[in-house]
Amino acid sequence: MPTMNLRRDSRQIGMPAPEFPPGGPRFDENVWEPPPSFFAPYGNSETVLVVDDDRDLLAATTLRLQHAGFVTRCAYDGEEGLESAKRINPDAIVLDIRMPRMDGLTALKLLRSTPETMHIPVVMLSASRVDEQTALEAGARCFLRKPHNGALLVHAVERAIHETD
Repeated sequence: MPTMNLRRDSRQIGMPAPEFPPGGPRFDENVWEPPPSFFAPYGNSETVLVVDDDRDLLAATTLRLQHAGFVTRCAYDGEEGLESAKRINPDAIVLDIRMPRMDGLTALKLLRSTPETMHIPVVMLSASRVDEQTALEAGARCFLRKPHNGALLVHAVERAIHETD
């Protein structure tokens, strides 16, 4: 299989070459976190924090949002998600409900009770429909059942970010 030279091949299709940090792209637990300048050609600098303990689903969700032009950051449980939300102040959070250490509903309640994170819109994900009403009552903007449709997820995140209360 031929390898792709991102700098050369991107110019051939009329895109600016991606700018990698010294030493190449950074990897975090097998999920690439590109620099915000990577998305500059798409004109979207909105950041979405994706919190899920399922690494495969997290990677798929992250790639789908990146393809739609969002800058993404990842966390692997509710506790890490809460810390990341305070640190990076994302434009939206995609939050799974069933996770170790701290579940998504507890994390959502803490996000809503913390002044620096209470304004961040949250899209909740769960395989169980039972959690839907609880999540919405706790302050989630939207609830999606797993497995979710990628286009529907992107639409939910866009709507959550741009919708006013």
